[in-house]
Amino acid sequence: MAAPDDLKFQEFEEAAELLSADPGASTYPIPAHPAEGGAVRLDLSEDEEGAEEKSELLSGERTTASFWTFEYYQSFFNVDTLQVLDRIKGSVLPFPGRSFVKHHLRSNPDLYGPFWICATLVFSMAVSGNLYTFLAKMGDPQYHYRPQFHKVSIAGVAVFCYAWLVPLCVWGFLQWRRGSEHQVVGYSFLETVCVYGYSLSIYIPTSVLWIIPVQWLQWLLILVAVAISGSVLVLTFWPVVRDDTKVTAVATVIAIVLLHALLAIGCKLYFFQTAERTWSPTTPAATPTGNHSTLLTRTAVTH
Repeated sequence: MAAPDDLKFQEFEEAAELLSADPGASTYPIPAHPAEGGAVRLDLSEDEEGAEEKSELLSGERTTASFWTFEYYQSFFNVDTLQVLDRIKGSVLPFPGRSFVKHHLRSNPDLYGPFWICATLVFSMAVSGNLYTFLAKMGDPQYHYRPQFHKVSIAGVAVFCYAWLVPLCVWGFLQWRRGSEHQVVGYSFLETVCVYGYSLSIYIPTSVLWIIPVQWLQWLLILVAVAISGSVLVLTFWPVVRDDTKVTAVATVIAIVLLHALLAIGCKLYFFQTAERTWSPTTPAATPTGNHSTLLTRTAVTH
């Protein structure tokens, strides 16, 4: 049987071998006189609590950033590609009983997706409108195609005004009705803008398909697009207004759908309406009538 001194010597020798094998290993001092009957252990609970408190302070600083700082606006674009794609998918494939705010935004509304959806819709409508006019008039020898760049500005004003002013009116109305005894819930202005921005995503492929010069197909595409995007708005705002009076709730939902349909119909009538034929230098002049011909003949003989 080995003596206690031999065991102590072997213990220190093993520790020395471990240190020589890994000189960068971290070591922790052990008290010389531990409490009797207590096991020696490493307690890092205070460090963990300190780290949690530090993370809470940092998160509080991010959420309370000043209105004039870049960090304040950076939070509105704090989304990744998968989240944006999921929200676009949710706006194109609505399901009954699923609110877009609760199932897709999840208390993290953004302006990144709505901004680029509106910008893409502006250019798709302007470019598709020019192509539609060119294809519709391509066989007319009296028509001379000219790019209509002013349609980009008109489309930008129409789309961005709708994406900001209509949500502002809806949010203001809901805040006003929230003070009544029937209204108990509501959305923030950023959530309302986000819902309207993503609801316009279905209009992008619709505007591209409007290039096909078939009137009944264009109107059918409008009905499908309004039905899909309008369903997203109805499923989102109906749970908010259903606790109000029946007349107010139904009127609010109808007004939301009508304004959404008015945007699609107005864009179709303006950007995809065949232009009327106008006079050009190549148009042959009208022949004079009989009275004018006689008058010209008499004048010539007199002179």
